[in-house]
Amino acid sequence: MREILFFAFRNKKLRIGFSLVLFFLILAIIGPYISKYKDPLEYVGPGYQPPSKDYWLGTTTFGQDVFTQLVHGLRSSFFIGFFGGGLATLIGLVVGFLAGYESGLFDEVLMMITNILLVIPTLALLIIVASYLPYRGIFIESVIIGLTAWPWTARAVRAQTLSLKAREYVNLARITGRSHLKIILYEIMPNMMSYVFMVFILQFGGAILAAVGLDFIGLGPTKGISIGLMLQNAVLWNAIQLGIWWWAIPPGLVITLIVGALYFMNTGLDEVFNPRLREM
Repeated sequence: MREILFFAFRNKKLRIGFSLVLFFLILAIIGPYISKYKDPLEYVGPGYQPPSKDYWLGTTTFGQDVFTQLVHGLRSSFFIGFFGGGLATLIGLVVGFLAGYESGLFDEVLMMITNILLVIPTLALLIIVASYLPYRGIFIESVIIGLTAWPWTARAVRAQTLSLKAREYVNLARITGRSHLKIILYEIMPNMMSYVFMVFILQFGGAILAAVGLDFIGLGPTKGISIGLMLQNAVLWNAIQLGIWWWAIPPGLVITLIVGALYFMNTGLDEVFNPRLREM
């Protein structure tokens, strides 16, 4: 563990990525408290106002404060990333571990379901499900994303499990009479923790991007605000054409930085966990 931490602190990509994600996470937590305006949909002043001391990121066409909307939208994005990405990771791990270790008919059935979901376009499935829901909140959107994003994780974990279950220590645990669940939890999963952590980061970023995509085409939350809804409204009301760049650029830049930082973190972790890629 000390060796992992030593190389983690030395890795520039991991430090940069983690610092950016931490900065936006802190902004999402404290932002609504430091903002002058509490309701992101409140009309706080005249429209078309550029960034100033009164409106830190300017106002929309309708006089809504862009900074207030941004920090509330960040909260939504991080919630979807944690919950939706976490749910997809959890389902993928359970399916992958069970399919890889049990094998036989059980494996074939689980992989058949996984392969069916893999060939169905995820965005199309999300659009169909979301369009039939009369009410869509952040929680419902997270569940939809989590239930559709797990198949690739399941296949990857299954492949790793098939390799690990043939190891001597797993065979020894099997001979001692330990249950399959305990073997998976105490023998196989600990040897995949680095991989599991990296999978969660990928699912985290994927969930955020999927939510932005749904919000942008009008299938996001029916109430509240999110980064995707900010972008949708900016495009819908011709923010760039009207010169209101502060309405469209900040949310797009924030999403780009968060997803880019997650990619940096994932690359850095790969270098930390893989001795061949470590920076000496």
